[in-house]
Amino acid sequence: MAENGEVDVHDVRSLFSSSERDYLVRNNGDQVAIATLQGKRLGLYFSASWCPPCQRFTPNLVDVYDELVAKGDFEVIFVSADEDVESFNGYFSKMPWLAVPFTDSKTREALDGRFKVKGIPHLVFLDENGKVLSDRGVMLVSEYGAEGYPFTPERVKEIKEQEEEARRNQSLRSILESPSRDFVITANGNKALVTNLEGKTVGLYFSLSSFKKSSDFTGTLVKTYNELKAKEENFEIIMIPLDDDEESFKKELDGVPWLSLPFKDKKCEKLVRYFELSTLPTLVIIGPDGKTLHPNVADAIEEHGANAYPFTPDKFSELEKIEKARLEAQTFESVLVSGDLDFVVGKDGVKIPVSDLVGKYTLLYFSAHWCPPCRAFTPKLVETYHEIKAKHDAFEVIFISSDRDQASYEEYYATMPWLSLPFGDKRKQSLSRVFKVNGIPLLAALGPTGKTITTEARGLIMLHGAEAFPFTDERMAEIEAEYAEMAKGWPNKVKHELHEEHELVLTRSQGYTCDECDKDGKIWAYSCEECNFDLHTECALKESNGKKETETETETEKANEGWICDGEVCYKAP
Repeated sequence: MAENGEVDVHDVRSLFSSSERDYLVRNNGDQVAIATLQGKRLGLYFSASWCPPCQRFTPNLVDVYDELVAKGDFEVIFVSADEDVESFNGYFSKMPWLAVPFTDSKTREALDGRFKVKGIPHLVFLDENGKVLSDRGVMLVSEYGAEGYPFTPERVKEIKEQEEEARRNQSLRSILESPSRDFVITANGNKALVTNLEGKTVGLYFSLSSFKKSSDFTGTLVKTYNELKAKEENFEIIMIPLDDDEESFKKELDGVPWLSLPFKDKKCEKLVRYFELSTLPTLVIIGPDGKTLHPNVADAIEEHGANAYPFTPDKFSELEKIEKARLEAQTFESVLVSGDLDFVVGKDGVKIPVSDLVGKYTLLYFSAHWCPPCRAFTPKLVETYHEIKAKHDAFEVIFISSDRDQASYEEYYATMPWLSLPFGDKRKQSLSRVFKVNGIPLLAALGPTGKTITTEARGLIMLHGAEAFPFTDERMAEIEAEYAEMAKGWPNKVKHELHEEHELVLTRSQGYTCDECDKDGKIWAYSCEECNFDLHTECALKESNGKKETETETETEKANEGWICDGEVCYKAP
């Protein structure tokens, strides 16, 4: 059955042949008779060299193909969307399977249509009778690799049931061992038996050396590991390498004191799925009993280091109490002073003592010139800053830069009227940890004593502007009361001539564009959620003086031919 519930069976010969051709080709020019595909399971791979998501997926498919082709009952056919024969040849040279000849554009286009290819990479699996097993082959290969073969719904169900069974009976050996391997490795290539790790608290460190956040965290983790080893704690780390380049893997392993799964070991991808990896860095903790103790303690180690050990619920409860006490006692000095670094700088480069901030509401602005959302928000923050300063002198903003060089920092800071931490200041790292900066821009608001009010000040300014000052819960409650008062007497629903098919409902909105006057609005709108239709309250409620004249387009703009890539898939332009 096809995934739409209908029987979808194809004759392999008629799919791939033409009146002039009864063969497919290999990248060395050899012709392979289509008749040899009879009785084989097939993967139809729709792809192109110009497509970045395709370039990322193809090596994965090559690995799976190399593992499965020896079975003798599986083949992949490349259906190219390349624009010229040189691009096709260059891309096809990296593929060990068959292809529809580039010159046969008619067959390639017919296959696109028959399998409803709307985006690439696209991989369709057929069984030995030509029946569609799945048109979600890219997902299946990415998730399950060769283990997913023959990529039937039944096989996927079987794998999921096996994983659930493995979770119920989880042990360190079931996590780390494979049928052909009962060891992990050291930096010099020596083998360490997994059985020797049983009874220890073990951290599984999912590592990608080319990812900056991972490489930055590795240094912190090495320090924590060494501290725990010095205390003779019963603790070990196993690296789960995600690198594609073996030299990068070797360099990473040479620089750390712990063990690792071998490079490109099949267990690595299985563990990514098993532990539902969604972010890096990730350090999964396995308890002495072989059960998962915590899904990711990376943040805890960043903040508490070796003090987070042994990563138990009781320890985290203890740390939570410590953190709560720290937040209650937080001052400008505790977050902004480190040794002799007891100042920020003004626009003229003059050092401003941190003590001068006491008594002021202060925003810490984590931002960078290279970051488009930061550059978009900065003008709004500048406008808000001037509005607040005009009414409240006891207010300041401090720029915490993530720029990559001094010149970029200076260019960006020149657009700002407030204070800054010097570029490259070591306090940035501790501030990022204290305020849990996982992305920028982030705007943290501190009260007059330096105590954190909120780390969501950016959203408050986007919604309320200078009216959000001083960013406290009490101020937000006042604003909510003002908005509720604003809407008193307005009907909950209205009908409007521009949207006669549905009633419009009075709705709170953070931002929208009015479908009548085409101006931006926020706070309140009359909306139809089903149709994504919004009106300003004044546009919806104003009395009509006759039917509004509207202009309609007499011609629709023709869509550009080609494709649109969104990062994961390249789609045909509508």
